[in-house]
Amino acid sequence: MSALPSSFGTTARKGIRELPDELISQIAAGEVVERPASVVRELLDNALDAGARQVTVRLSAGGVRLIAVEDDGHGLPRDELSLALRRHATSKIASLGDLETVATMGFRGEALAAINAIAELSLQSRSADAEHAFALDGRTGELRPVARAVGTTVEVRELFFATPARRKFLKTDATELAHCVEAVRRHALARPDVGFAIWHDGRLVEQWRGDASRDQRLADALDADFVSRSVAVDHSGGPVRVKGRAGIPDAARSRGDQQFFYVNGRFVRDKVLAHAVRSAYEDVLHGQRQPVYALYLELDPARVDVNVHPTKIEVRFRDGREVHQAVRHAIEDALAAPRAGEAASTGAERFFKPRAPAAPMTPRAWSQPAMHFAAEKGLGDAAAMWPVEGRLGAAFATPSTRAASDTSLLTGSPAADDAPAAPTTYAPAPVVPGEPDLSAHGESGAAWPLGRALAQLQGVYILAENAQGLVIVDMHAAHERIVYERLKAQLDGAAIASQPLLIPVTFAATPEEVATAEASAAVLPALGLEITPFSPRTLAVRAVPATLADGDPVELARSVLAELSQHDTGTVVQRAQHELLSTMACHGAVRANRRLTLDEMNALLRQMEATERSDQCNHGRPTWRQLSIRELDTLFMRGR
Repeated sequence: MSALPSSFGTTARKGIRELPDELISQIAAGEVVERPASVVRELLDNALDAGARQVTVRLSAGGVRLIAVEDDGHGLPRDELSLALRRHATSKIASLGDLETVATMGFRGEALAAINAIAELSLQSRSADAEHAFALDGRTGELRPVARAVGTTVEVRELFFATPARRKFLKTDATELAHCVEAVRRHALARPDVGFAIWHDGRLVEQWRGDASRDQRLADALDADFVSRSVAVDHSGGPVRVKGRAGIPDAARSRGDQQFFYVNGRFVRDKVLAHAVRSAYEDVLHGQRQPVYALYLELDPARVDVNVHPTKIEVRFRDGREVHQAVRHAIEDALAAPRAGEAASTGAERFFKPRAPAAPMTPRAWSQPAMHFAAEKGLGDAAAMWPVEGRLGAAFATPSTRAASDTSLLTGSPAADDAPAAPTTYAPAPVVPGEPDLSAHGESGAAWPLGRALAQLQGVYILAENAQGLVIVDMHAAHERIVYERLKAQLDGAAIASQPLLIPVTFAATPEEVATAEASAAVLPALGLEITPFSPRTLAVRAVPATLADGDPVELARSVLAELSQHDTGTVVQRAQHELLSTMACHGAVRANRRLTLDEMNALLRQMEATERSDQCNHGRPTWRQLSIRELDTLFMRGR
């Protein structure tokens, strides 16, 4: 084996010395400046803090050769120009109290000094009361008068020229340019009142005009379809307010590249916020798809610490649970309303073309039976397929309803101990074959966004007609969501039934796991778990959820304790309960190849319109799709 280099051996002690200011600044620059986009971010922070209404960013070679940021803010007076390049010199804070309630984008006073230590920096600025502007050379300190309107221009040339080793870690010019554009985009999404322009090597790359609404800026800076494929979020929970837009589940992407979260106007990445968003989507998002959103959190600056990292992209909340709950409820409430109503609210005249009238047809009236789903009548199929005695399902099932026929799911056939429900009679307007039914724009039709059932396809899909055209419904997925939502409503915080173990299972636990088990002693029974300390470094699992009695109790205990140590206990309990109910609802939903009558199909459509989150099943897959008359005409080349 080769010997280690001499540097790894014992060396003579060196005396403690004070580092020179230039080296200190270069060390600090390693934290502040990672790539050209870091410089763009810091300079944009200063421009917005200066009250700029228009910001222009000029780049060359992806920002490596040149980064110039011009603004029309209030500018700097002559005697403060040289002071602005000194370390920890700032106008944003003056005391610890100011730091604890900071509301500006910048406040550390080290960005310009760090940039000046690793690049060639020049500063031009003119204040409103000055006759002309002054330019400062960051290397020589030379100050000279120049012509410029009120505002500031910062030019950074030859980034990392003083630290060539760092320059080798940069990517291609195109990659660095993309990061710079993204840095400007993040600021632009937070400030729709400010105009932004990005030039690269003399070519205009992006431009967003000022005085725009938030929705307009989202559409301009992200995607033209972002607003149309998202729902508005506006929720106040105590001292926390959440606004913005959350993408519908269908708009989810394979990458999380359209996820923007702002705290008091500052773009941040935070585990608490990310988990809150993910938990709000877990009931409606399929697989590992990533939701899209632009959310703006507003709260008292004293309740959030922004002085966590030099890049200021991380924050720490005084009450993380309070923020988590506010964000989660905000998104859940926004996504809860079924989007089927949007189809009915869209004018039918946008989709239909005049057609020749056909011979009238005698109108047919039908009665819609009341829906007796598995959740209401004892789970139906789920009672037969799921062992519920002594378990969570016992809260919903009774001996008489467990034997109920599968036909009671949709037809409303009563069990032996139930009285029949009175049907609700609908008398629709006459339907003329060959003409679109426009009754959806009348008084009665407005309540039927998913239209009237026409037929069943292959025992799997329901075909229905509404004012826009054809609606295709996955009947099992739709019924699964309906059953699931009703089970959640009926559970109402009840504990998951547990199964005591004949012989407790012990395992060696980490100090964190032992502390979590002790702190969560009152919460674990709600999950059907009993975990108690056996020794200072050993935990004993004495009971597990009844439905998971055949699983590995040690693996289950470790995973639950890991969740409880990182997240709000109430969230963990609710998620575990919902996962169990989702499985029960899947077994209790009407199966494929089950033949339904028109009355049964229409009853299912009406329940979908009244059920929250009915646009997706429990696993996040869509439950229905709309084909407009225009799309159908395109398929058959009508009008060409």
